[in-house]
Amino acid sequence: MDILALHGLNFVYSIATLGLIVLGLAVVFGLLGVMNMAHGELVMIGAYCAFVVQQAGLHPVLAVPLALCVCGLVGLAMEWTVVRHLYRRPFDTLLATWGIAILLRECVENLFGRGYQSVNETVGGTVMLLSVRYPTYRLILIAIVITLFIGLFVWYQRSSTGARIKAMVSNPELAAAVGINGPRLARSTFVFGTAMAGLAGVLLAPLVRIEPFMGIDYLLSSFFVLVVGGLGSLEGLLIGSTVIGGSNVVASAAFGNTGGYLTVLAISILFLWLKQDGLYARR
Repeated sequence: MDILALHGLNFVYSIATLGLIVLGLAVVFGLLGVMNMAHGELVMIGAYCAFVVQQAGLHPVLAVPLALCVCGLVGLAMEWTVVRHLYRRPFDTLLATWGIAILLRECVENLFGRGYQSVNETVGGTVMLLSVRYPTYRLILIAIVITLFIGLFVWYQRSSTGARIKAMVSNPELAAAVGINGPRLARSTFVFGTAMAGLAGVLLAPLVRIEPFMGIDYLLSSFFVLVVGGLGSLEGLLIGSTVIGGSNVVASAAFGNTGGYLTVLAISILFLWLKQDGLYARR
């Protein structure tokens, strides 16, 4: 029973972390059609922001606004200089943002070196839950992700900005005709997605090894989730995170980490072959 409870908590934790990582890319890719290959590097920058705050001896919470500002500014620079010229050209944005990803990685490597860095957990210890002791920080992370998803879902469904985004995505010409500033709204959406990547990096920093190439794995995981769940909806993101995260936990427990990765890869390939729109594409 204890083993089942532990695997169940790991299952929920895996879903939460995947959803957190993919959220920024899902916003940018699903709503704007921009294949941001620098998404993983933005998560990495967020993690380094947490490391910088720790090294400076400041309160760990300050890493959140720092990462939001840094990654938001990087996203604004990307959108202003490159991405805004390539909307609705997915392959071109893929190549352009891949080059930006390499540039960001090299800049971080020059600043911090290739060595691994670590960040201390802001809340340590364990909590007794479902007859097992589970790390407190992981439970807090799960709660933050759930709150973030609920808040974004309500905002997107009920706010006037969410309505304008829906109009811009579904019919850009009609949206422009009724006075919606499409370019500015697209820029804000892109910056929001990059800022969310930075937030993911901060929250995950105490749980991972921080190094310049860590973003590559996050990018792959993000695309696996989007392939399975579908684009342009929080529902698809949640479904994709559940399928990919759950499969990885189960397969890793049975066959090891390599088996888990191969299982996730096989599932993604099957979806690309048989159901290209995913389980819950935007309607």
